[in-house]
Amino acid sequence: MAERRQCVRFTFYQVAPGWRGLPPEEREAGKREVAAAVHEFTERMVLLRTYSLVGLRHDADLMFWQVSERLDDFSDFAARIASTPLGPYLTTPYGYLAMTRRSMYVKGHVHEGQEGARLQVRPGKGTYLFVYPFVKTRDWYLLPMAERQRMMDEHFAVGHRYPRVKINTTYSFGLDDQEFVVAFETDYPEDFLELVMELREIAASRYTLRDTPIFSCVRTPVEEALDRLGGVESRAEMRG
Repeated sequence: MAERRQCVRFTFYQVAPGWRGLPPEEREAGKREVAAAVHEFTERMVLLRTYSLVGLRHDADLMFWQVSERLDDFSDFAARIASTPLGPYLTTPYGYLAMTRRSMYVKGHVHEGQEGARLQVRPGKGTYLFVYPFVKTRDWYLLPMAERQRMMDEHFAVGHRYPRVKINTTYSFGLDDQEFVVAFETDYPEDFLELVMELREIAASRYTLRDTPIFSCVRTPVEEALDRLGGVESRAEMRG
């Protein structure tokens, strides 16, 4: 069967401080319903993963990485979250919509898992996910294809020096404000830092218009991610 393109959404939530002052039973009810919604839509979507940003960013606490063949699934999921008792205390300071496509720069020999070779997201198992929107300058698109290919080959060569970092590139042209959304999975944040520093030195970097904000996310079971929002001890502490 031919691969089909997938729709991708990164949704970031922040909880209002007033929620932490609610009675414990109200907080627990809200968290139970959000967790139930996540488990429900996990069966419906191709991918639905929960990440915590508590303590890592001041303006976002929770992120859902969603992959589906239907854009409507993202609207339905957002509506379901909003309908929970926790919903009125959640805002979405950031959200990025994208779609998969094959990279025009990946040619010749293609190996399993190669960046840009597939139409479908192939997530890894990394603990950390680094996400950011990305926009190139208009001058980039006016360059001859051969020159762009040369610079992208250099980009790929740098990436291959960091095999413990897996990149997922998705495309937003016409769907959202950015052109790309990139998400890097790894268990080794230090590798990602070195990769980004090295990429700053390649020729293609001069054609970057914007690649912020950048989000450092920790893959976390939904129940634990909700506990990290505050108000109760973590489940790990309660088990101990």
